[in-house]
Amino acid sequence: QVHLVESGGGSVQAGGSLRLSCAASGFSYNGYIRNCLGWFRQAPGGLREGVAGINSDGSTSYADSVKGRFTISQNNAKNTLYLQMNSLKPEDTAMYYCATGWSGSASDCYTMAVNIWGQGTQVTVSS
Repeated sequence: QVHLVESGGGSVQAGGSLRLSCAASGFSYNGYIRNCLGWFRQAPGGLREGVAGINSDGSTSYADSVKGRFTISQNNAKNTLYLQMNSLKPEDTAMYYCATGWSGSASDCYTMAVNIWGQGTQVTVSS
């Protein structure tokens, strides 16, 4: 059973940086069934949206709103996922969730069909 546990959230001022981590115990890529890891976020009163994804082949993908500011990566053992967030904006304020699932295209992992969610970590950006 895969368990995802996020950490690293907090409060920062606009323009600052945070690095989120996700410990993915029991995780392994599995063909097309589980070919993606990624991050989603949900702002207060908003819908949960994909932020960044990484495919089993190492390909990464990002929502347009975070391109050039956020970077997704994972360690060599593929049991820890990271999201480096730079140049943060107040509109980045949200609960951030680690997730794994599948996508038909390596370039679309940030919009993967999720089969396992983490509990989330709060990110708050003030102006």
